[in-house]
Amino acid sequence: MLLILIGMALHLSAQTTTPTKCDGSLGDPVINEDFGSGQNPGTALPSSTTNMQYTSNPCPNDGQYTIVNALDPSCHNTWQLVPHDHTGNPNGYMMIVNASQDPSVFFTQSAPVLCPGTTYQFSAWILNLITQAASGSGVSEPDITFEVDAPDGTVLSTLNTGSIAATSTPTWVKDSLYFTTPNTVSSVIVKLTNNAPGGNGNDLVLDDIVFRACGPVIQAGFGSVSGTKTQPICEGDNTTYVLSASVVGNNNPNYQWQTYTSNGWQDVIGQTSDTYPVQFPNAIPGSYQYRVGISNGSSTSPNCRTYSAPLIVNVYANPVVSGVNPTESACVGNSIVLSASGGTSYQWTGPNLPVTTQNPVVIKNVTSANAGTYTVTAYNQYDCSSTATTAVTINPLPAGSTAGGTTICAGTPTQISASGGVSYSWSPGKTLSDSTIANPIASPNDTTTYKVKIYNQNGCFATDSVTVNVEKKAIANAGSNKVIFEGQQVRLTGSEQYGGSYYWTPDSALSDPTSLTPVANPTDDITYTLHVKSANNCGDDSSSVFVKVYKKITIPNTFSPNGDGVNDKWDIDALVTYPDCLLQVFDRYGQQVYKSIGYNKSWDGKLNGKVLPTGTYYYVIDLKNSTPKLTGWLLIVQ
Repeated sequence: MLLILIGMALHLSAQTTTPTKCDGSLGDPVINEDFGSGQNPGTALPSSTTNMQYTSNPCPNDGQYTIVNALDPSCHNTWQLVPHDHTGNPNGYMMIVNASQDPSVFFTQSAPVLCPGTTYQFSAWILNLITQAASGSGVSEPDITFEVDAPDGTVLSTLNTGSIAATSTPTWVKDSLYFTTPNTVSSVIVKLTNNAPGGNGNDLVLDDIVFRACGPVIQAGFGSVSGTKTQPICEGDNTTYVLSASVVGNNNPNYQWQTYTSNGWQDVIGQTSDTYPVQFPNAIPGSYQYRVGISNGSSTSPNCRTYSAPLIVNVYANPVVSGVNPTESACVGNSIVLSASGGTSYQWTGPNLPVTTQNPVVIKNVTSANAGTYTVTAYNQYDCSSTATTAVTINPLPAGSTAGGTTICAGTPTQISASGGVSYSWSPGKTLSDSTIANPIASPNDTTTYKVKIYNQNGCFATDSVTVNVEKKAIANAGSNKVIFEGQQVRLTGSEQYGGSYYWTPDSALSDPTSLTPVANPTDDITYTLHVKSANNCGDDSSSVFVKVYKKITIPNTFSPNGDGVNDKWDIDALVTYPDCLLQVFDRYGQQVYKSIGYNKSWDGKLNGKVLPTGTYYYVIDLKNSTPKLTGWLLIVQ
């Protein structure tokens, strides 16, 4: 305790000369304890680093610590749930401390090879593990002393954090001690010591304990100290930059420029002035970082330096142009589509093509003037570019022609032909013998225009056509059959197609044999034939119609079947010409007394071999020719 009081007294007496913050640049860490990273638990710290007891148990007890990347949720219910270290790295380790009742040295380490008269920062991130709900009277809050000692144990500077208050959620706090090394001191020992009693509270987490130089403000930029901090260039560029630096409030600084490599920051030999020329001949893609280190007096140790923020040259790769064919070809009158990929924007140039940023480029209705080399420049988002070219050939069309247009009769084949190409394609092809040859045989049923594509050796084609006119064969139609009774007349219903003239045979009983619809009044059954002659000698045709002439029937209404040889039978004139007719006779009571199908023999007035008595009878005659039935009365007398 006496040692702590002495150290605090020295600290208070030095406050007038030791800075309390760093407004300028920081050096690379001389000490950098981040506890590493990995799976739980982490390994113990060296015994020289802490006098606390290590445990692999994720929930340390009083006087113990552990190294983990996240606090076990099942730990003390008075502790915060800390899911990761202060940087947010899910695998980053941190030091969990369950403090003892006696003061403990959490951390101690030597910082060798320091420079006299140089200000250093000693810092750590601290988190109070006690929840706000569990804090209060009788609960100790973490209270830590940052201490810097000379190798002989002399306390050079201290900083007491005071009580670090509990919070409602896990809250990291950074505390820092700043001090300036005396001229006689070239190394120090740094410590973090527990001041508060343990047992009930005073539990905490430590992370990222850093000891580094702190210096004045360093200004650096491209071209001047106020220039930009980054420079973009493109792959293959040839560029030289001058990096400039100055130190605010230091009239005699030592400069050392560094570049970042796979081994970290490395000094650039000979670059110890406030400017540094950097050359990029045929720049290779990558990110190139530079910074300047500043130290006082004659010291050149890296542990004495502070550094500027990095100056960065980003060399961006040029885009890789793809999708451009080395050669393109098209036929006269067709379109060319030029396309590229691999960039974010494009510029096309070529014969008779105004500079355009369109992609793809569509050139319509091309001619020989569009042949030549086209160049595309592709740009990426950094305005870096690459080019590609394509050679465009414009092929002429064949000088084709056709022959064979003619007039034919339906069903008669004819040959059509085309010339001037190496291959052909006819349409429609259904009525052609072969639609892929130069001279197919055409057999159309109707007038047809055939189109042909005539191809040359480059696949270009010209189109032509040939028409085959088809004359139809004459078609005759005499119409439907007719039925009349003797003495009647009927009109024939003939029709024709594709005829030039027509006539009927025979011409008997016709009103006009040269008319399609003459009136016929034959006395007997007759067949008329309509003849149609083609107007173009493509064939004649004929068609017939039958006229059925039924004979006129005369029905007597009286006969006397008494055997005297006079009017003994009911003789119905011409009924015999209706072989399918049905004849029925009924008495006055409706009883059938006679029936006959056909009338080959006249009725003798008998029923069952006996002459019917005198009286009136009734007949029904069905001629079976779709005409109305004939009915009437009949008188039989003796």
